[in-house]
Amino acid sequence: MRKLLILLIAALLAVPSVAMAAESVDELQRKIQEMTLELNELSKRVDKTERHTALDRISWYGDLRVKADTLHYKDVTRSQGVFFDFADFGARAMGGEFGDPGDPASPIAKFVTAFPQQANTFFTGGYAPQDFFIIAAPEKSDINNDILYTTRLRLGMKAKVWENVNFSGRLSMYKNWGDSTGSKVFDSWNSFTMDGTNGGNTTGDWVRVERAYFDWKDIGGSNFYLSIGRRPSTYGPPSQYRENEMRGGTPSGHLVHFNFDGITIGYKLGKHTGVEGQVVRFCYGQGFESEWGNGELFNEIDTDDVHLGGFNIDAINDGTNFLQFTLFRAEDVTDGFKGVIAFPSQFAQQLAPTMWQDLQNFPNFNFVTRVQPSTNIGDIMLGGVGFTREEMNGVNWFASLGWTRTDPNGKAGMFGGLLSDPVYQAALVPDPAGGEMIMPMVTATPSSNDEEDGYSVYVGVQVPAPLGKFGLEYNYGSRYWTPFTQAQDDVVGSKLATRGHAGEAYYIFDINPNMFIKVGAIYYDYKYTGSGSPVGAPVKIEDVQDGTAASILPAVDEVWDGYASLTVKF
Repeated sequence: MRKLLILLIAALLAVPSVAMAAESVDELQRKIQEMTLELNELSKRVDKTERHTALDRISWYGDLRVKADTLHYKDVTRSQGVFFDFADFGARAMGGEFGDPGDPASPIAKFVTAFPQQANTFFTGGYAPQDFFIIAAPEKSDINNDILYTTRLRLGMKAKVWENVNFSGRLSMYKNWGDSTGSKVFDSWNSFTMDGTNGGNTTGDWVRVERAYFDWKDIGGSNFYLSIGRRPSTYGPPSQYRENEMRGGTPSGHLVHFNFDGITIGYKLGKHTGVEGQVVRFCYGQGFESEWGNGELFNEIDTDDVHLGGFNIDAINDGTNFLQFTLFRAEDVTDGFKGVIAFPSQFAQQLAPTMWQDLQNFPNFNFVTRVQPSTNIGDIMLGGVGFTREEMNGVNWFASLGWTRTDPNGKAGMFGGLLSDPVYQAALVPDPAGGEMIMPMVTATPSSNDEEDGYSVYVGVQVPAPLGKFGLEYNYGSRYWTPFTQAQDDVVGSKLATRGHAGEAYYIFDINPNMFIKVGAIYYDYKYTGSGSPVGAPVKIEDVQDGTAASILPAVDEVWDGYASLTVKF
């Protein structure tokens, strides 16, 4: 570049002498000095642009959110028990397998002594052939976490690969203040750290790849495009309003808010129909790799990969109206995913009595363990339609209807099958005190093999207000509602997965175009257990509280989550 400037200056000095004669030598020198300064300044700017083009191939942007939540749980109930095959137990007891009830040393006599109330209910015909065997009376309490601070950092990146090829990605970190362990005690499905939900659950100060993919547009001059990589499958419509940002993902946020790796093939149908923004997409992904990384060289793998696929159609997207249809299927869903948990010592007494003895010497220890599924439990269908409208006066509103259907395959793991519990049967085990005793042992049989339909409605409105905007949202999920929204970063758990009612009110104060404060509250009123999990039978919260049903994890009745956050975008 400097060589070019020298040549330009030399050319100016070679101006014909006839022109120079018209001006004085001093005047000419002054003009040359001025032009030299201007050219030097221009040279610096051009060099900066060239360096940016050559070196900074990726454009970075991001946002940082700090948030304070105050959490208040009401009537959290622990009801330990199992779904037990009383018919099998009765037949075997009558056949004498468990000994003579009149002999105090027999397994059946020990059982009656250990569980007199349950034995009385059984002998008086109070149990169904298969029913809950409650080990101990329910324990109910309120829990208050007055303050919980979190920080969420998201770093977005873009790069232009070619005229019709782009790369996009986002790194994220989401942590509790004062905690970078990377694992949480398994006291809810929200505490399970795994591939699909890491972006939405606090997992320490690790920066994870939430999304990374390329878009190959207008392939061969057609209306087709191809996108491959870790998908933008979170923060989809209409969840962008409560996030105070633009649409952040492709599928309906009411149905899918879950990280996965896969492929999207899209076609811009609007080029033919004339309907603005009309796009048809087929999406495919893999939710679980069963072989690699699961000890396949030991040749004991008994699970299949989980495959995801479906259609996502933006029927209208004209900047004011947005209408979207989603139809999605998950094949060979497993009874869990690869993940990391801190084992709750409370489970040890029931599930690992030998380890329980050792844990008494280390009451504040939780061993961290990797978990992987044990079996495939069936398929899940999801469908929905959502509509949003952004009015000229600044009012935004939306309505979304979701549907799920589970199709179990008759199998169950330790925690259950597809919306079913595992059935336990009586087994004779050595008694540390001598002889044998009866223990309930899990089987691979689910408590139900029925298809179950679930549905949910989700509505909301956001209106202009002094210094910002005010929003109200409500959603309801039925007993068998089973969406893939577990990566939604609500600290209590995805509100859109609630089997029951959830309402939210918030106020957003726009400090400047790149900075806002949000103050609000979410109220959860759970009607059934297991919100957000396809594993285990949903039972009424009131039945768990009454002691007529059990829940492997604590059953929560109501929760208030009040929050305030400050977000800056850069």
